[in-house]
Amino acid sequence: QVQLVESGGGLVQAGGSLRLSCVASRRTFSTWAMGWFRRAPGKEREFVAAISWNGEATYYADSVKDRFTISRDNVKSTLSLEMNNLKPEDTAVYYCNSGTRSSRLQDYRNGGVGRYWGQGTQVTVSS
Repeated sequence: QVQLVESGGGLVQAGGSLRLSCVASRRTFSTWAMGWFRRAPGKEREFVAAISWNGEATYYADSVKDRFTISRDNVKSTLSLEMNNLKPEDTAVYYCNSGTRSSRLQDYRNGGVGRYWGQGTQVTVSS
């Protein structure tokens, strides 16, 4: 079993920045692609960003491209999401995700979702 623990959410004004972190409990974290998803009130879960196992390739939803940056530190088993120029529509609970079918970034490109989730961290952007 893999445990994922997110942190870093909060309340920020539009145009501000936040950095989310996700710490994984297993060493195999370093061999898996990882992703971030979010769920806004009354909306379906939405893909945000994903990163390959070695951090060399990334993939973003169009809505966050050029504003968000996903990264990872395999030594610390930590996944991060740097969010800049935040907008009210970014308000959501953000979830760390891993454990896709083949543990590759392509799984996320194909619309896949991993079987492991964190508990989520709330991001609220005021206008």
